[in-house]
Formats: sequence, C-alpha cells, structure tokens
Amino acid sequence: MLLFPVLIALLATGCRAEAPLSAHDERVQIVTTTGILRDLAAHVGGDRVAVTSLVPDGADPHSYEPSLRDIRDVVYADVAFSNYLLLEEQAVIKALDANLRAGVPNISLAEGAVKYAAEIIPLVEDVSLDTIWLGMRVRGTGATHGANRSSDVLLSATAADGPGRMFAYLTESFGNPSFYVDTADGFDPADGYRDDTATLPPDAHTHMSWAFTKPGVYRLTMRARLAVDPEAAPIPMGEQSFTFAVGVDPHSVPGMAGAEVLHSGHADLTVDLDKRRLYLFADTQGSGEANQRVYDPAHTVIEVPNKALLEVPGDRKFRFLGRPGTQVYQLPQAVLGKHVHGEIDPHLWQNVRNAISYVELIRDTLIGVDPQGAATYRANAATYIRELEALDTYVRDTIAQIPPSRRHLVTTHDAFGYLGQAYGIQISGFVTPNPATEPSLADRRRLTETIRNLHIPAVFLEPNLAARSTTLTELADEKGLRVCPIYGDTFDRKVTNYLDMMRFNAESLRDCLTTAK
Repeated sequence: MLLFPVLIALLATGCRAEAPLSAHDERVQIVTTTGILRDLAAHVGGDRVAVTSLVPDGADPHSYEPSLRDIRDVVYADVAFSNYLLLEEQAVIKALDANLRAGVPNISLAEGAVKYAAEIIPLVEDVSLDTIWLGMRVRGTGATHGANRSSDVLLSATAADGPGRMFAYLTESFGNPSFYVDTADGFDPADGYRDDTATLPPDAHTHMSWAFTKPGVYRLTMRARLAVDPEAAPIPMGEQSFTFAVGVDPHSVPGMAGAEVLHSGHADLTVDLDKRRLYLFADTQGSGEANQRVYDPAHTVIEVPNKALLEVPGDRKFRFLGRPGTQVYQLPQAVLGKHVHGEIDPHLWQNVRNAISYVELIRDTLIGVDPQGAATYRANAATYIRELEALDTYVRDTIAQIPPSRRHLVTTHDAFGYLGQAYGIQISGFVTPNPATEPSLADRRRLTETIRNLHIPAVFLEPNLAARSTTLTELADEKGLRVCPIYGDTFDRKVTNYLDMMRFNAESLRDCLTTAK
C-alpha cells in the first residue's frame, strides 16, 4: 500500500538502464536514490547484489518525483542507500521511509560516512547579487515533538497589508512559477491557508522570488505548524509579522523608528522548532553560517530597493505579475528550480576521499545484511578503494597542471564546493538564471567583471542543466569564452560511472582552463 499520495507522481524523464528489483531474485536487492550511489554500491556488491536507483540518470535529484515503478523497487529492497543532507527531493526520501519493509536498513551515506573520516563543509552560497536573498527556513529537527525527516513544517501566510499585491513564488526547473504566497486572492482560514503555505522538511530552507507590484510598506503575517505525520494534528509553532520597505526609505517606516534594516546577504523567514517561534535568520555579509544571527521581526525592516525594479516578461506564465513590460519590484530567487537543502553541502562525492568513506559504509552495511558474503564484500571494496585512491591522485595531479591564476570555476550549480576544497579550485561563481526572464544589466555587469578581473578563459555547464543556462552561454559567446561540460549530481549516456565522471571533470577543467577558446 502506498502511504503518501505524492508517490503516484508521473515518471520524470531520464535514462534508466538497470533492471527493476524482484522478489524472486536471490541476490541482495539494493535501492539507491541516485545513480552515483548505485554505481558505488554495485562495485562493492558485485555479483551478490542487484541494484537500482530511484532518480534516473540525467534527472535532477533535487527535484525528481518518484514513480510507481520506484515504489515497487523500494518495496522489494533488502537495503536502501540515500545521500540525504537534503540533497534529494523530499518525496524521494518519503518514498524510502514509507515503503521499505520493516527492518530493512535505510542508510543516509552523507551522514553515516562522517564516522569513516568523510570531511564535510558548510553550504556557502553565492551572495553577490545586488539585493538580499530572502527565503524560508526551518531550524531544528523537531525531535522533541516526535518529528523525523519525513515530517513536514507548514509555513503559512495568514494576512498581508500594503499598497499593492505581493507574491512569494518559486520558479521550477522549466520556468513554471509555484506559489507560496499570493495576496491577490486573499487568505482562506477555512482550508488552513492551503494556497499560501510553504511545506518544508525539518532543518532545511528554500529559495524563492518575492515580488511587489507597487512601492510602499508591506506587512506579511506568517504562522507555522509542525505536521509530525499525516495522521496527527499539526502542532502550532508560532506567528509573526514581517515588514518590507519596497522602493521607499527603510529607515522611515511608520512605527519602526530605529529598526535594523536588512538589505544584503542571505536572510530567511524562519520557524524555530526548538523555541516554537518565528524570526528572521540572516547573514548580512554573505560570509557563511558563522555570521548568521537572529533578527526580531518587530524591530527589523527588509529592504526591497529601487534597483530591484524589473519588467514583467512576455511569457504568459508570469502574467500574474501584471502586463508584459510593467515594472515590479522583485527580490531574486537566486537558485533556479526546486532546491531545498540544509546547512551542510551534500555533494560529498566531489572529493574522492569522501567517496571512499561511502564505500566503506556500504561494505559494512552489506556485511550486516548478508554475512555469508562478507569476504566478497571486503575484497570488492578493497579493490575498488585502490582504484579510488588512484583516482584521487589523478584528479589532484591533473588539476595541478592548471596555472594557479586560472583555477577558477564558474558554473551553473552549487555542487562543487568539495571539488574546490580538495583539489585547489576556487569556486568563483555559479549561475542559475531564470530562462523566462532577461537578466538585468547588473547581473551581466557583475559576471563580466568577475570574468575580466580573474581572466577566466572558460565557464562550465552541467549537461543536464545546460538548457537553463542561457545567460551564461550567451555571455561566454560574447566574451569569446569556452563553454565546457562538468558533471555534478548525475550521469548520462556519455559518462556512466563515478570513476569516469571524476576523471572527465578533472580533464575538462585542465583542458579548458589552460587554453583559450
């Protein structure tokens, strides 16, 4: 029986060549969330296992919705491996947690690999945009209330006041807006403010765009609830009003004399599950988690400056903002597509030493599931680890061939922090533009200055995200830069395993950063 309605979503596009799991197969049946984990598990398990991944090769694990076939594989699995740390779409995690048979090991590799000496780094985001990034966040796990990673936090807008309409929306991967707040149609308490509610897992946050149709002062009232499980009544987590100064002096908001003004960096409307209250959690300098602090909404103004003015694009999907060409004030989403994550960068495998830690955890898990295969799993893991150690050296030596002044990575997605830290590549920027709108002159100027000042000869696109990266490719063409491939979260028909992926990335970086177009 399926436990969550979301699990009947349509099958997303992607390459899936492996056979489905089966109750009639005597081998250990393994389900993983991604193709990268599938490849690691297959190397350790060898002929004793059958392994499949929920997210097809070529699909985005951040946004993939599981299919009925995926649920079937989960039900038959003898062991499950996810990356977690909020890498995968929450529906994928729910598919595992809700449909695995009782007693089946359900291993979060990114978390468990820390015990095997994996190194983790904070998720540091590019905050070089001209205005503040404003999202929604959940702090804490809610464990004291019985919550787990399958629980939901409901953050609802219940009232708003201002001279115009106000929207908080997320631009999905293909340019379609998904609404969290829409003041144009009012707020309906009868259905629990369903149409003005963001749903997040515990200890996560999401980016979004905020749009305002007229200048002035806006106030938005939000309330939070924790849904521990689908059957339990949600637990109230507090209510709070947030103030926006849109195109007006933020220091002159009536009733807010002496208030702090947030105008840069990264901030979130935050529900704290441990303290059961809402507040603003912000890093105004854009320098990382260490400088984030709590701001009281009663004494804080969020500035939406005049430089946030944008024209409504011609695409009908954005007609809710007004007629094409109409100006609106907008705080940018900054990260395109559904992208919910936690405070730790989840892309550990971009450091090969971390992949070795994954392999060791997979080995020990399989030994626990299938003790008779212990010798095989140990031998397979030892052989594969030797290959990975050689790979680690190869990646390091290959990237070392790039002149230090050219070791700068500009790409589409924030998936390469571990690659940069482990192998000496500076992550100089990632760009995920909205294909439905033209980039601002400030966006182009900022990227142009970065490329010019650092003498960057090439930019890098993930093959599965290339269609979303028109701004970067157009700018590269204008400036005579090479546009080169790099793999982050998924394989495709050209690169089908982890060893090849990391070799390809190292060689692509070396070849493209050491020579001009």
